[in-house]
Amino acid sequence: MIDPRILRTAPERLRESQLRRGLPEGTVIELEKLDAEHREALHKYEELRSQQKRLSKDIGKLKGRIKKSGSKERPVLEQESESLLASAGELAEAVKVAEQRADRLGAEVEDAWLTIDNLVDPQAPVGDEDAFRVITEVGTPRDFGAEGFTPLDHLQLGEAIGAIDVERAAKVSGSRFYYLVGDGALLELALLNLAMNLAHKNGLRPVLPPALVKPAAMAGTGFLGQAAENVYHLADDDMYLVGTAEVPLASMHADEILDRSALPLRYVGYSPCFRREAGSHGKDTRGIIRVHQFDKVEMFTFCEPEEAEREHSKLLGWEREFMDRLELPYRVIDVATGDLGASAARKFDIEAWIPTQGRYREVTSTSNCTTFQSRRLAIRYRDEEGRVAPVATLNGTLVAMPRVIVALLENHQTADGRVAIPKALRPFLSDRAYLTPLQQQ
Repeated sequence: MIDPRILRTAPERLRESQLRRGLPEGTVIELEKLDAEHREALHKYEELRSQQKRLSKDIGKLKGRIKKSGSKERPVLEQESESLLASAGELAEAVKVAEQRADRLGAEVEDAWLTIDNLVDPQAPVGDEDAFRVITEVGTPRDFGAEGFTPLDHLQLGEAIGAIDVERAAKVSGSRFYYLVGDGALLELALLNLAMNLAHKNGLRPVLPPALVKPAAMAGTGFLGQAAENVYHLADDDMYLVGTAEVPLASMHADEILDRSALPLRYVGYSPCFRREAGSHGKDTRGIIRVHQFDKVEMFTFCEPEEAEREHSKLLGWEREFMDRLELPYRVIDVATGDLGASAARKFDIEAWIPTQGRYREVTSTSNCTTFQSRRLAIRYRDEEGRVAPVATLNGTLVAMPRVIVALLENHQTADGRVAIPKALRPFLSDRAYLTPLQQQ
C-alpha cells in the first residue's frame, strides 16, 4: 500500500506511476472518488454521533429537572422529554445508516488500494519487458565452435551424468516437475551451502521459513493482485503455498514495531517455491528452466526508508559476488517499469548466459519495495523523533536452484561430456573437479 496522503495531495504521482507501468490510470481515478466519498461519509457519521451525544446529555439533564419539578411544571417537561426521546430514536437510526455507509465505503477503499501497484522509481527505465537497461556485462560467453564441439543442453547433460530425471517426475507429478538425483542433488546442496555461507558472512541471519502461509501474508506482500494466477491455494484450509521465501520472511514481523537500533534487519531464507506458471503454455517446456516447484535462497531486509536505495545496492552486490564465484558469464539489467512486480519500485535482474539458447536468462533478482509491503503488513519502527513510521522492505534472490544449475551445466561442459565444477563449489562436492557421465563413473 502507498501512503494515502499522496492520493490526497498529489494524485498525479499515482496516475503517472500506473501509466509508466503500462496500467490504466482509471484505477487511481476510481480510488480518488471512493476516498473522497468515504471521507465525506465519515464526516457525516461523526457529525451525527456528535449530535447524538449532545442530545443524550440534554435528555439526561431533562430527566433530572423532571425529578425536581413540581406538579404544574412536570407535564410540560415530560412532553418535552417524549419529543427528545423520539428525536433520539430517529437520530440513532440515522447514525446507524451513516456508520454502515462509512464502513462499506471504507471496505471499498481498501479493496481499491489493492489494485494500485507501488510507485515506480523515477530512475527505472519506462516500457515493456524489452525496455530494460543493461548496467554491466561480466565475463565472455564461450565460443564452442572455436573449441571444436557443439554444446549439449542442460537436460542432455543432466541425464548423461545422472543428475536430472524429468520422465519419472512427469509420471509421478505431471509436466514441469523434476527429480534431482545423485550429483544433481549434491550440486543443489553445494549451491545451498555456498549461498548460506556467503550470506551469513555478510551478516544475514539464516531462516528456514514455513512454505504455507495465511491469506494476509500473501496479500500483504502483493502476491494476490497481478500475480494471483500463479499462486497455489489450498481452499479447504484457506492457505497458500509460497512462490518465494519473500512472503514468510516479510510477514514474520507483521504487526510489530521494530527497534530502530536493530535496523537494518537482514535475513536469508531457504525454502521450496511453488508456481502455477499460468500463461506459460509452450514456453520452456524442455528441462528445468520453468517448473512448478523448485528451491530458492532468498535474502530479505527491513531498513529505514532513507537507507533503502543503498541497501538495494548491497543486495545486488552480494548476488554478484555469488555469481562471480560460480565463474559464469552474466549481465545485470535495470528492469523496465512494465515488467516490475506489484510491490517493486525498482528491480535489478542478473541474467546468466545460456549457450544452447544463445541468450541471457534471469537467474536472480533484487527488488526495492520501499514501504509498500510494510504498510500492508503493519511493520513499523520509531524514527529519530519517536514517531511510528513504516519501514522499507527489500528482497533479493541469491540462488534459484534450477536456473543456476542450468547455467552451470551448460557453461562448464567439456567436449568429452563432463562438467567442470567451479572452485568455490568443490569443497562441498568432495573436492572433485568434474561431474562425469554415468558411463565414465
